Amino acid sequence: MVFVTGATGILGRVIVLELLKKGRMVRAAKRPTSNLIEVKNSYRHYTENSDDFFSKIQWVDVDFEDIHSVEAALKDVTEVYHCAAKVGYNPKDSKEIYRTNTKSTENLLYACEDSTVKKFLHVSSIAVLDLFNENGELDESSDFNPKEDHSAYAISKHISEMEVWRASAEGLDAIIINPGMIIGTGNWGKSSGDVFPTFENNSFTFSGGTSYVDVRDVAEIAVHLMEKEKFGERFVIVSETKKYAEIGEQIRKKLGLKQAKILPKNILQIGRVANVLLGWLFPQLRMATKTNIEAVSNLNFISNKKIKERLGYQFIPVSESIDFHLNNYINDKKLNKK
Repeated sequence: MVFVTGATGILGRVIVLELLKKGRMVRAAKRPTSNLIEVKNSYRHYTENSDDFFSKIQWVDVDFEDIHSVEAALKDVTEVYHCAAKVGYNPKDSKEIYRTNTKSTENLLYACEDSTVKKFLHVSSIAVLDLFNENGELDESSDFNPKEDHSAYAISKHISEMEVWRASAEGLDAIIINPGMIIGTGNWGKSSGDVFPTFENNSFTFSGGTSYVDVRDVAEIAVHLMEKEKFGERFVIVSETKKYAEIGEQIRKKLGLKQAKILPKNILQIGRVANVLLGWLFPQLRMATKTNIEAVSNLNFISNKKIKERLGYQFIPVSESIDFHLNNYINDKKLNKK
């Protein structure tokens, strides 16, 4: 039995599907309020036998802050894919993001200690990568630098990684993957599923960029790494580094919208001052923090050399990924209007 946390998320659902395609039995974690119909509908974009695959999933409600709930979910489980995490960069959510992400990982690993679990894959993020290599890129050797400013999300992911390495040192066969910005289908408006609504609903973007990757690539690589037993290592999973403006142009053109205007860093700095003075009155200004401004204004190149060499993997180009998932987004919007 394989256990997948965050199974209703944009990545977790595809990892579940990838495992089912390989004939594995899957137990999938959800919340009591999770929208399983939305997950089921998204599967039709990924496979012809969507209903058949979905019917094979063993769904279970799990409260990751309740150790007994976690222990019950791990009964007869031999492998864990830990995808569950709260993603966000609004300062008002910082405490919840930190508590949710670190506590869920801590409790899950603790429950694994006296269970049947033999293999563990943890989904982290490129947000924890800080120190550049000799080529001026970020890669698996780019350690987290605690002296730099970080979002609560990045800190929570770093702490979670430390918990995984602790468990690994104590005997758990573990792998960490660090995906870039995941482009996928479903969960629109939430977490990574917010990519298309954000570019559709905002006529501005930023001067920086990030590294993107298709959800299908992340899921396939994650399962492959577990099969190949690449334990005790971490793997950066990105396809290409792109500017926000480039991604925004492709999305907005397809949606019949004007090209988004770029907000330069100096304008954002004015917003930071306004945040200090008026953030209490205008909540949207609270996003203009030093950490967030640096994040959207910078363009760091991230290497995928290790995963390409180890697996001989060829990534889906970002432009193709955008086309595929954007078409799904458009079609889903049409269905919801009927």
